[in-house]
Amino acid sequence: MSEAPNPNIIDADTLTGEMRPIRRVVVGLGSNLGERLDNLQGAVDALADTPDVWITGISPVYESEPVGCPPDSPKFLNAVVLMDTTLSAHRLLDRALAIEDAYDRDRSHGVNSPRTLDVDLIVVGDRRSDTEALKLPHPLAHERSFVLRPWLDLEPDAEIPDQGPISVLLEKVGTDGLDRRDDLVLESDE
Repeated sequence: MSEAPNPNIIDADTLTGEMRPIRRVVVGLGSNLGERLDNLQGAVDALADTPDVWITGISPVYESEPVGCPPDSPKFLNAVVLMDTTLSAHRLLDRALAIEDAYDRDRSHGVNSPRTLDVDLIVVGDRRSDTEALKLPHPLAHERSFVLRPWLDLEPDAEIPDQGPISVLLEKVGTDGLDRRDDLVLESDE
């Protein structure tokens, strides 16, 4: 297991000399189609294989009722991954979309349709973005127990910028329809 980089140091890009800070990133994973656990593990593996990304934590797996999905949609498996990276938020978004595409994510039926894989950027350091392509922090994370509960397992004192402590946010939304699945485990080779 490699040691995570010190978040207080700055990394210089060896080609351009550009200084890029190391940022803490929170990624939410979800799957409710196909081999759900394999899909989540594939996402963890792909994130771990991304240059300039260091996985520092993987939450327990939770099973959740679909939110805003069509009736009779299958339950989701969800997890949260903590990472340190020097990549920009837009490069991380490109990588997340590429990972989803590798798992045949179908976006033709809308945002809340069933999916093989969802890889969401929840927080990228203290970065804020409100563009069509990228919204940070994730605009619905503070309302989603399937993001807050797994994240709380990893970082009990974490906060969503402009929203507050995740423990307080989780108390507000509750955990109805969310079950921890200790029989399912995600791992990283890092």
